[in-house]
Amino acid sequence: MADSADNWAERAPARWRPWLRLSRADRPIGTWLLLLPCWWSLLLAILHDGRLGWYDLWIAAGCALGAFLMRGAGCTWNDITDRDIDGRVERTRQRPIPSGQVTVRGALAWMAIQTGLSALILLTFNTGAIVLGVLALVPVLVYPFAKRFTWWPQAFLGIAFNWGALLGWTAHTGSLGWPAVVLYLAGIAWTLFYDTIYAHQDYEDDALIGVKSTARLFGDDSPRWLVRFGLIAVILSAAAVLIAVWGAHVTVVLVALMAPLALGLQIAWQLRRFDPADSPLLLRLFRSNRDGGLLFVLFSATAIALQLITGG
Repeated sequence: MADSADNWAERAPARWRPWLRLSRADRPIGTWLLLLPCWWSLLLAILHDGRLGWYDLWIAAGCALGAFLMRGAGCTWNDITDRDIDGRVERTRQRPIPSGQVTVRGALAWMAIQTGLSALILLTFNTGAIVLGVLALVPVLVYPFAKRFTWWPQAFLGIAFNWGALLGWTAHTGSLGWPAVVLYLAGIAWTLFYDTIYAHQDYEDDALIGVKSTARLFGDDSPRWLVRFGLIAVILSAAAVLIAVWGAHVTVVLVALMAPLALGLQIAWQLRRFDPADSPLLLRLFRSNRDGGLLFVLFSATAIALQLITGG
C-alpha cells in the first residue's frame, strides 16, 4: 500500500512505477525515518560548537538526498534477498520482483545506480563522514538476512537506519563525538519501538513461514517492551542533548531539552493507541513517528536560533 494513492511515484509514467515502487518511493516514511537521525545529529553538533555556516545547509540537503537514494538502494537489496519470502506474504506479494514486474538482474542494476549516486553526494563531505558512509554499507547488506537467524531483526534495522546520527555530527565537526554515539543508541531504541509496531502487521504470515521478529518474540507482552524502548529512546536522546549543550545558556538548554520531551510525548500518544490486532492503525502509528522526529528537529533548530540571538 502506498502512503498515498496520489503521491508523485504513482503519477509517474507507467514504465517507471515498478522501479519507484522497488525503491519504496511510494512510501516516503522510510526515507524520513532514515533522514531524521542525520538532521538530529547535525543540529546537536551545531548547538555543541555554536557554529552555523552555509556548508551546514548542504550537509542537511545532502543527507536528505542521500537518505532517499540509500533507502531506495536498501529496499531494492531487501527485495532481492526476500523475493521468495515476499511472494508468500499477503502484504508483499505484489512487490515488483515477486510479481514479475522487475527481474533480479534489473534490480541489481537499479541498486547499483542508486548507491553510485549516493556515493557522489558522500564524497562532498569530510573524510570522517566518508569513512562512516562506507561503513554504513555493512549493516545495510546484513539486515535483510537478520530475520532468518535472530528474533531481533528490528535491532539490525536500528543499527542501519540510525547511522546518520554518527554521520551528521561528523560531517559538521570532522570527528565523532559522544553526543552522536549516545544519540545513535537512542535512535536504535526508537527503531525497536516503531518497527515492532510495524512488524505486528505481518504477525500471522511471519509465523506461518518462520520469519522472526520482535513482534513474534514479545507477543502479548509487546506493550511492555514498547514502553521500555520508548523510555530508553527518550532518556538517551535527552542525555545526548545535555552532553552536546552542556555549558550553554540555561534557556538554550531548556529549549533543546524540549526536543526529546516532544519525542517522548509522541511515543506516549502511540502507546495509548496501540492495538496489535488493528493493522490499519498499526500502519498509521508507524508513519506517525515522522512527526515525533520532526518535533525533535523543530525544537533543536529553535534552540540554535536562540543560541545565535543570545550569543550563548
